[in-house]
Amino acid sequence: MELDLDELRVLTGWAADCAERVLPLTPDDPRPAAAIAAAREFATGGPRTRALRTAAWGALAAAKAAAPAAAAAARAAVGAAGAAYLHPLESPHQVKHIVGPAQQAALARELAGGSAEAEIEWALSQAPPEVRVLLRKFPPGKPGNTRLGELHRKLESALRA
Repeated sequence: MELDLDELRVLTGWAADCAERVLPLTPDDPRPAAAIAAAREFATGGPRTRALRTAAWGALAAAKAAAPAAAAAARAAVGAAGAAYLHPLESPHQVKHIVGPAQQAALARELAGGSAEAEIEWALSQAPPEVRVLLRKFPPGKPGNTRLGELHRKLESALRA
C-alpha cells in the first residue's frame, strides 16, 4: 500500500483539529499543546522530524500523570502527533491511528461532563474527504468492547459510509 506525505498531512491536520478542541482539559501541562503544535507544523508542510516523535512521547507522559479527562485529551494530542507516522500496512491496527485522536477527544469530552456524541459529530463534520479515502485503504479496525471501542466503531463506520 502506498501512503504519500500529502495524505499524512491532511490526516495530521484533522487529528490536530480534533485534539485541540479538548486541549483546555490539560491546562497545567504544556506537553499536549506541544504535540499538537508539532502536528500542525508537519500538517502545514514541515518535515517529519525527531521533534515530532519527542512531542508525542511528551504528551503520552502527560497522559500517564493526569486525571481521566485530561489523560484522554493528552492521548488525543499523542495521536495527532503520531498521525504523521501512519504505517502503510494493511492492518486493522492502523485504523486506530486514523480515528484515535477524534476517539480520544470524544472520550475526554465525555469524562469532563460533556457529550462524546457531539464531539464525534463535530469530528465527522470536519473530516476532509481525503481522510475517508485514506481510511478505506485499510481493513476494518478491531476496536474491542470498551467505551473507547464503542466510540471507535461510531467514528470508523461513519467515516467509511
